[in-house]
Amino acid sequence: MTIEEPAGHITPATWHPNEMNFGNSECEAEPAEPLASNAIALPCFEFSTDEFEPSDQFDVWRGSFASMLELTQIAPGSPPTLFQGRQKVWDLGSLVLAQFSTDELAFTSLPGHIRRDPIDHWIVTLLKTGSNRTETEKTVFSGGAGEVQIHSLGRAFAGDITRSDMLMLFVPRDFSVETAATLDAAEFSTLTNGMGRLFADYMLDVANRLPTLTSADSPSLVAATHAMILACVAPSPDHLEAAAGPIATVLLERARKVIQTKLFEPTLNSELVRRELGISRTRLYNLFEPFGGVMHYIQHRRLLNAHAALRDIEDRRLIFQIAEERGFSDGAEFSRAFKREFGYSPSDVRKRGKSEIPNRLHLQDAPPEQRLNELLRRLQG
Repeated sequence: MTIEEPAGHITPATWHPNEMNFGNSECEAEPAEPLASNAIALPCFEFSTDEFEPSDQFDVWRGSFASMLELTQIAPGSPPTLFQGRQKVWDLGSLVLAQFSTDELAFTSLPGHIRRDPIDHWIVTLLKTGSNRTETEKTVFSGGAGEVQIHSLGRAFAGDITRSDMLMLFVPRDFSVETAATLDAAEFSTLTNGMGRLFADYMLDVANRLPTLTSADSPSLVAATHAMILACVAPSPDHLEAAAGPIATVLLERARKVIQTKLFEPTLNSELVRRELGISRTRLYNLFEPFGGVMHYIQHRRLLNAHAALRDIEDRRLIFQIAEERGFSDGAEFSRAFKREFGYSPSDVRKRGKSEIPNRLHLQDAPPEQRLNELLRRLQG
């Protein structure tokens, strides 16, 4: 039987682990194939800690990941030693692909530390060199050069990484129902089978070809990446058992869609979700048990939505009005719940939204070390 290549298939390139090429600060490396004179290149941003004083280098690197991870330097030394970090980030519209080179460090997800920003994406990571180790409540897994891993920024995890080069694909939770089901079932795992290696080749080849692509190519590239995720990211037997099979992941995504659609409705509760799905109370409980229950998940999504509204400089409503729209009739209770979720108050976000972090900052105007954070916030929607 002959298997035809899907439309948009990219033949995997030969991988040379030590060839981690970075252009200049605006990604103006000469493409292998020149772009047409009227073509618009894919938006790309780059920065390096080499541009900063040794005493500031790690703090700048940590700040560039502040929307998703808390980073800790391993054996920083005194006086401060050099910390080398480079990143090149491509804005693909509904996805972000980034290329990183970093010295060794430890990392903690914000849900496991202090959740400062409502970022809830998956990260699909290909290690080109080096190795890492990740711990969650239920598992410990590691990866090495050539392996692909799946992390969920909305869940608690921690770990460490050696001096490494890597590619990271950031996939928003609302990217597609099918992708959400696939990545949920495979989260916190290393893809060690043949299809995982095929996806590693795909990521490498895409990164190599990005300088030759234009903004007009972005929709096709996103569609091809979506198809590759569905084809190559297979959950391990352990994950299938924990999720009670693929049907459970599809049900969970349907439940999430119901909750998101009816998020502002005062009648939204576990019984409404159960009726919409047509399942038993026990099945619903099992689906949301990892999230602390249906009502806890509903409150979590409402707080994330409130956070986005508070950061929006165009939204001039009072805090209690934003809270009331999302089902919080008591302003004090809203403030307490908000602070438990994010580690700071609603008024802190409102002040920060008006000064430190404009909600619609133009990427070109943002400091290079903050462009990744801004892109990830935009992916959140």
